[in-house]
Amino acid sequence: MAKNITPKEQDFSQWYLDVIRAAEMADYAPVRGCMVVRPTGYSIWEMIQKHFDDAFKETGHVNASFPLLIPKSFLEKEAEHVEGFAPECAVVTHAGGEELEEPLIVRPTSETVIGHMYSKWVQSWRDLPILINQWCNVMRWEKRPRLFLRTSEFLWQEGHTAHATKEEAVEETLLMLEIYRRIMAEELALPVIPGEKTEGERFPGADNTYTCETMMSDKKALQAGTSHYLGQNFAKAFDIKFQNKNGEMDFAHTTSWGVSMRLIGALIMTHSDNDGLVIPPRVAPTKAVIIPISTDASRFDDVLVPKAKELQSALNRALCGRFVQIDNQQHLRPGDRFFFHLQKGVPLRLELGEKEYAAGKVKVVRRDTGEKIDIAWEDLEKRVPGLLDDIQKNLFDRALKFRQENTFQVSNMDEFKEVLETKCGFIEVFFDGSKEDEKAIKEATGATPRCYPLEYSEERGRCFCTGKEGARKAIFAKAY
Repeated sequence: MAKNITPKEQDFSQWYLDVIRAAEMADYAPVRGCMVVRPTGYSIWEMIQKHFDDAFKETGHVNASFPLLIPKSFLEKEAEHVEGFAPECAVVTHAGGEELEEPLIVRPTSETVIGHMYSKWVQSWRDLPILINQWCNVMRWEKRPRLFLRTSEFLWQEGHTAHATKEEAVEETLLMLEIYRRIMAEELALPVIPGEKTEGERFPGADNTYTCETMMSDKKALQAGTSHYLGQNFAKAFDIKFQNKNGEMDFAHTTSWGVSMRLIGALIMTHSDNDGLVIPPRVAPTKAVIIPISTDASRFDDVLVPKAKELQSALNRALCGRFVQIDNQQHLRPGDRFFFHLQKGVPLRLELGEKEYAAGKVKVVRRDTGEKIDIAWEDLEKRVPGLLDDIQKNLFDRALKFRQENTFQVSNMDEFKEVLETKCGFIEVFFDGSKEDEKAIKEATGATPRCYPLEYSEERGRCFCTGKEGARKAIFAKAY
């Protein structure tokens, strides 16, 4: 049952794919660049989805569904937007055996079609704000696909809001960024850095883009989610006009924000090890597995499995859900059963053998540390939730410590290049360069500006690239 996994120190890219394969999370689809998300991967996505969806609804957002197909003319209404997405678009030109009068774009994102609908729904300031989210699939044709990280088709959520004033829209943009940061930290154990994107990294058509950046265990950055203030750009392109409180006609201020299945890739590359998948308990669909063990088939069926079911019911009550499984594959060797669940990333393994049964306890094994703990049956309902919280905290603390140990400060280009060549990681610099400067740095070093961290928003210094004073502190890194 065990599947070989390449050590991450030997070949990180192959290790990543091996973890996905061993945990049975996803597979390649017949269409190049697309993937099949298997039950293990999809159940993790459902857990992630629930955490975000609850937070959206708590802040007044509602879900809706918009079309997969978008008229090509819609994208052409916002010049910067179409320029940014045109190379990635899949286009439908024929349907029903006939050529279409107008080509249809398979949505890469939905700002245009949603902007069109908002123009029909908004007439007065009383119609605002509109706070809508949708969970859907999108398509952006990828030349170099990687499972969960970059695929031509992927699942995500995209929020789209419209507001009467710039202040309200900017507040919404930053609110959603904070929701992303909080859930990524508290539920996914990802210590992300919230920040503002540079001009060259902005979403096409946005006035400003904010991001959550996180460090993977190969020291590269991954953009985990973005929130965009779109100004009045899309409102003007799609005529989202309303009569304000003064009786004057004005254009709405809009936002968009999204996270996708690449968060699963972030979980894998942040927490997993050479044995396989490691998943934070709060997004683990199976938080514990009970493994009864006996060479006596009748004892296994008549004594150990019933006891395992009793413990399962008690633990599911304590965890407020169906989060505990029983592995009753008595025909398999215990070691194979252990390793199967280890590779799947189950946070806790509860071993119930003849010895444990006689002593009225189970042997509990932590996935994150391998620590083994004997716990009496009557104490499980109290101890297991606490252990899961400990694992959650340990994974976050471990990832944060790794990022801190691999973040460096430099003041000039020579130091910048030396750190990238010898250490990699995140590099903090003062930066006030142009899009052309960003492009030149990427061509010379492979690093890109990830963001201006919000926590450093008041800090100013001398730009490491141009020498200008008054530059903001930025983070550069090689990135996915």
